[in-house]
Amino acid sequence: MANNLLKINITNELDVVLAYRRAMQLSEKTGMAQAGQTKFATAVSEICRNVVEHVGNGTIQFSIMEAGGHNYLEAKVSDRGRGIGNLDQIYERATFASNPTARGMGIANSRKLVDFFEVKSEYEQGTTVTLRKRIPSQSPIVTKSLKEVWLQEFNDEEGISPYAEIKKQNMQQLELLEKLRLRNLEAEQQLQEIRRLNLQLQQSNFEIQTLSEERERRNLELQKANADLDAFAHTVSHDLRSPLQNIGGILNFLENSLQNGNAEDAASLLPMLREQASKMDKLITGILAYSLAGHHSLHRQIVPVRAVLQKVLESLYIPAPFKIILPDDMPTLYTQEIYFYQIFSNLLGNAVKYHDRPEEAVIEVEYSLQRDFIFFVVQDNGPGIAPEDQEQIFSKYEALGHNLTRPDSSGLGLAIVKRILEEKQSDVWVESNGRGTRFVFSWPASEVVADTEEVE
Repeated sequence: MANNLLKINITNELDVVLAYRRAMQLSEKTGMAQAGQTKFATAVSEICRNVVEHVGNGTIQFSIMEAGGHNYLEAKVSDRGRGIGNLDQIYERATFASNPTARGMGIANSRKLVDFFEVKSEYEQGTTVTLRKRIPSQSPIVTKSLKEVWLQEFNDEEGISPYAEIKKQNMQQLELLEKLRLRNLEAEQQLQEIRRLNLQLQQSNFEIQTLSEERERRNLELQKANADLDAFAHTVSHDLRSPLQNIGGILNFLENSLQNGNAEDAASLLPMLREQASKMDKLITGILAYSLAGHHSLHRQIVPVRAVLQKVLESLYIPAPFKIILPDDMPTLYTQEIYFYQIFSNLLGNAVKYHDRPEEAVIEVEYSLQRDFIFFVVQDNGPGIAPEDQEQIFSKYEALGHNLTRPDSSGLGLAIVKRILEEKQSDVWVESNGRGTRFVFSWPASEVVADTEEVE
């Protein structure tokens, strides 16, 4: 019989991040070794992501399960989608696939990471995937009181999970809506009293007018908060996916090296793993500060643009034949570094990712300083973008043509670039006619730091 621990609704990428974190925490609390924790949490993350991408919503139930004289940490991921009718073909295709991110590899990879893996799927009845990882025999017995302690610890977490912060903000917004609803009812009652008492209630009429204005102001604030929350959620799901995929690939390589007894190769991967984890931590910290502190109060600093470009290029996988050309001299700005990093990361990453002729690929960055703006250009000699697609590529959910769509891209990168530049009262556009693409974006010239200028 299963000892249920907790249940999470899976509806978006942030729920996937939370499921991964809870899988790591529960596997640690049940005494698993670090490698076992990572394998279990990675498998859970892959299956939950499949639910978000292919169905849209589902649930994950964590439990302690006894089978064959051993205890297991179990994760049961369920959805009400159309079902999987070609599971055997997926396994067979994954066996011979050369691309670790190809369609179907999530299920196949997850199957390798756990001790028990089962898929139950019926047409139009949904799918349930059960994953189990064995708990060490010396682990503590999970009693009702111990489970309550764990759940309380999860509830008390602060400043750790962007998802938890968003949930907290949602609750505050719901409370605000309820207060506004009650105030609206009160205002309507007072209006009826004003009609009945006429001159005696003129003062009450003035108070109601004030209350109505306050309600409208709060409604506008709430609408803006909802828009910011939506943009923040998409930013996190887009920019966290890249380091997470890198970590997944490194872990697969690390596991294969250890299984083959090649300790030297395995050890060489650890600095890369630490670098990706550090990069993801910095990204989470920066984006969370962006969400909580407000756009205009995000910390500004001296930012050498060329140094930011070097960081971006170091973070990308660029095939050897690619030629990257940067200006010898680039400006220094007093601005928010995370903005520039995200913009160039998306533009340069797209130029590399979608190039169809890597053996002759050339990507060049240019800039020009004019009166009110600096204009930056990222230019490539790739396949180009059709004129009918050049407007919609900056929209959040727009699906592009075949040449611009990849399974490892969420399609949100250019929408994020657009939003950042709108925040800076600047703009971005694309120029493409046949082969080759030029992305041009402007930046306030007022943020340029002169050679002799000092910023306190």
